[in-house]
Amino acid sequence: MNDEEDQSVRAAVEGELRLLEPDVRASQALAVELLDPEFVEFGASGRRWDRVSILTAIAPDPDTPPDRIAISDMTATLMAPGIVHVTYTSDRNGRRARRSSLWRRSAAGWRLYFHQGTLTDNS
Repeated sequence: MNDEEDQSVRAAVEGELRLLEPDVRASQALAVELLDPEFVEFGASGRRWDRVSILTAIAPDPDTPPDRIAISDMTATLMAPGIVHVTYTSDRNGRRARRSSLWRRSAAGWRLYFHQGTLTDNS
């Protein structure tokens, strides 16, 4: 990979990790900066989310401490100029899911365009 490709992959991974941070998830202003206007998610629940609905869903309950989301097996691949595919496994209080994200570069920077989570067993 050349330097520009490395920078693209790093930007997508950094964005993905930021979206998992409790302070970003607690702030619609911070989260919206990372979500593409055309964002779509097929959640581990089977539900389809768009940008507006996911921003509402990730907002924490102020009376509950934020959950930590552990990740493992993260990989990222430049698929084409301006498109990076990120995969990993998440664990949120024992609820494990395989995750797949597509990040695309726009004039506003790198934004999460598509995400899918699929529940998995603990093995």
